[in-house]
Amino acid sequence: MTRECSLLLPRVCTALADPRQPCSDDTCLEKLLDWFRDLTEAEPTLKLVQDNPCLTEFFISVLALSEPSPSILSFALRLAGMLAASENCFQHLQQENLLVRLFGEDGPLNSTLWEDASVRSGWVEGVHSMMHHQPALHFFCNGGGIDAIFTLQGDPSLFVASAASRLLVHMLTLSVESETTKPLDAKDCDWPACAQLIIKRIEDSLQSSSDSHIIQSLKLLTNLFGSCQATWTEVLWLGIAKQVESLLTEDSVQARHMVADLLLNMSRSHVFCDTEGSFWAVVTSALEHLTPVQAGPLAVGILRLHKCPQDVRIQALTVLLQPMDCILRAASQPMEYAGLLDESVSDPSTVESLLSSKSSCASLLCQTLAHLEKLLSLTRLPVDLPYTSLLRSFVTILQFCNGLLIPASPLGSKISQILIGCFRVQRLALDVLAALSGKKGCDTVIGSLFDILLAYLESPNTNPTVLKKSFHAMSKWLARLPEMSSFNSQWQIEKILQDVFLVLQKRLCSPCWEVRDSSLEFLTALIKCMKDQDVFRQSLLSSEVPKLTENLLEDPESYVRASAVTAVGHLTFITYFVPEPPVTGNQYNKENTVEKLQDILSTDPEGFPRRAVISIFTKWLRQGCTGRVEDTVRFVSRVLQTVECDLDWEVRLGGLELVEVFCVQTLCQRDHPKHPYAPVSSAVTSSIHQNDFLQIFCQAKLFNFLFRSLCDCDRPVGQKACDILLALRASFCPSSMLKDCQGTGDSSAEHGLPWLQRTLRQGSLAQNFPTDGGNGVDFQDPESMRLALGTIDLIELHDELNKSSDHVEKSPQSLLEDILATVGTIDENEADCY
Repeated sequence: MTRECSLLLPRVCTALADPRQPCSDDTCLEKLLDWFRDLTEAEPTLKLVQDNPCLTEFFISVLALSEPSPSILSFALRLAGMLAASENCFQHLQQENLLVRLFGEDGPLNSTLWEDASVRSGWVEGVHSMMHHQPALHFFCNGGGIDAIFTLQGDPSLFVASAASRLLVHMLTLSVESETTKPLDAKDCDWPACAQLIIKRIEDSLQSSSDSHIIQSLKLLTNLFGSCQATWTEVLWLGIAKQVESLLTEDSVQARHMVADLLLNMSRSHVFCDTEGSFWAVVTSALEHLTPVQAGPLAVGILRLHKCPQDVRIQALTVLLQPMDCILRAASQPMEYAGLLDESVSDPSTVESLLSSKSSCASLLCQTLAHLEKLLSLTRLPVDLPYTSLLRSFVTILQFCNGLLIPASPLGSKISQILIGCFRVQRLALDVLAALSGKKGCDTVIGSLFDILLAYLESPNTNPTVLKKSFHAMSKWLARLPEMSSFNSQWQIEKILQDVFLVLQKRLCSPCWEVRDSSLEFLTALIKCMKDQDVFRQSLLSSEVPKLTENLLEDPESYVRASAVTAVGHLTFITYFVPEPPVTGNQYNKENTVEKLQDILSTDPEGFPRRAVISIFTKWLRQGCTGRVEDTVRFVSRVLQTVECDLDWEVRLGGLELVEVFCVQTLCQRDHPKHPYAPVSSAVTSSIHQNDFLQIFCQAKLFNFLFRSLCDCDRPVGQKACDILLALRASFCPSSMLKDCQGTGDSSAEHGLPWLQRTLRQGSLAQNFPTDGGNGVDFQDPESMRLALGTIDLIELHDELNKSSDHVEKSPQSLLEDILATVGTIDENEADCY
């Protein structure tokens, strides 16, 4: 602690404990606790308390108040717990009789202040903080504190109840791991006293008739098995396994749900995943007895495990696929499809009943689809899924949802009535359909897949969000067309693409801006993944899509204009940048497109389209699509002159990213080392070549933009500019050259450098940063710029820019001064404002 802080702290403690002072806000108290936490980590806690007796006096003063502020009392409890985490300091506070008065039965625990949730929360947090040694553990176990913590598990404040459950887990773990002298064994289990007390309460709660007590104990066990994977947890489980399994046949829905959560957490522990014992038997029982909704999360969790008995994995897969199996059977003629499953884990009528109920059908399907998407998104699946049957079931659900399927059974008719127009199910079915595109073996159902997706894209009743997801799924499956065995002929692919572009033309003219926006995003996604395929390019350029896309550059909605910019930018890779355009008589002009985008960058009143333009220009530059060096220099120069005046900091930051790419591309094209940020040796590049590079950068007005950006009022812009300048300095000013540059001289190139250094140190406070050489710095002169790179202390600027904007205000001294300023003086606060 600094001397200044040690002088301020007594006044702060006095002010906080004074009931006549206005209470300091919670944010200041939280920051004060963070500061004390840092202090306890930096120096011995006992020394901190002894060197600052005002801390002890603060606790005594707060306890002496008849009605202390709940927030101040909560702060005192949390601070005391933090200090008592040190065993020496714990003993010191015990001798002062403070811990008993703060955390014992004579403290807030049995006062009216306990009714305030912040006091209860502070008490639990304080106890948790000090629970790092046996004296603290015995203090609470012997003093009746365990009962209070168990009671708080049922607190009306969920925050307090959750904190109490975590505290009990921490105390049980601490007791077992610090007080056990020999490994625990199921036959001869000698739990430490505190652990025995907690475990007895858990066992009693599991056997009680109170649902709330059962649920509290299950939550505690779930937290325990989720956070601790010590071998003694298996001993604990063996003692409660039968009690937990018996809950699976109870009527309490919430308790059965909690059992599923408990088993799922246990299955992730290496203690249980390697065993063939009672645990997996209980999991099997749970999969049999829980409802499909309750068993779903447990089933998908088991399927994601890489270590699991094969019979349990098959059972979990069966549970997960039951709703999809039922959907296929309900939609088909008898024996037309065999469904997904040979046999069911539980009674199939249960799933049929849920799917035929309006209140449960959509929720069951949504849960199942979400679980399947989660499985399909894994890079390595521990289980083989029946992809073809799954694809058929997803298509069937989508057909049910838009009324395209005529059911062949009473159950199918009921499901169809429930699902018609159900957006929730449509969205999730399309998501999982897109996820399935990455899996092989689905070719046999591909025709009906494209039919249903086209139906959704064409239908005027399709919800905009559903349409967006339909576009996404379509783009994923179209990208797979060339590798599908069922689409091995050119005309089949052409037919699908023609149908898609016809729909897209209509959607680009939709009166709904969300639809136009989704259509443009879809087009961009298609170009990204299919631009190298001749059949795609021919189909696209022979349609009206490119022209309609360019028209949307003038859309009244800024989001649509931004998406149109991105789509047009990607279209150029097909229309202009291919060696031989696939369609003759191309009516689009590259220069015309560039002018349109430049105009948007200069004049569009919204930031989104301008950001999109600078992003596209950077992409063009990165792909080497801007022509010869001379053309590229002119292009970059014009863009930078526009961007530097933009009011949107993200546009200016985008300009810096374009500068970075330009530097890399230029240096690489001139046989520069591949990594442009590596220092240049004289053996690789002569000083003549260096001047050539610098001349190009000067012509592009790079340095004007970079040095101006150093003084930008938005810190990310200044940081990026500084990073680029440091990289350029590493390229053009090796360490030996830096020393020469930093020497004083009378050359004209050095004339304005002191002014430039002073201006840059002002940062965003610099007014009217000139780049015309009026202050003696010629930003177009390579030699001046080489000297500037070598002379200006860019490291110092880099450090300053990387400091947080409130680094001064975040200091502990500033915090203490703020608290004193907030409470003011007693006389001022007592003044009658009337």
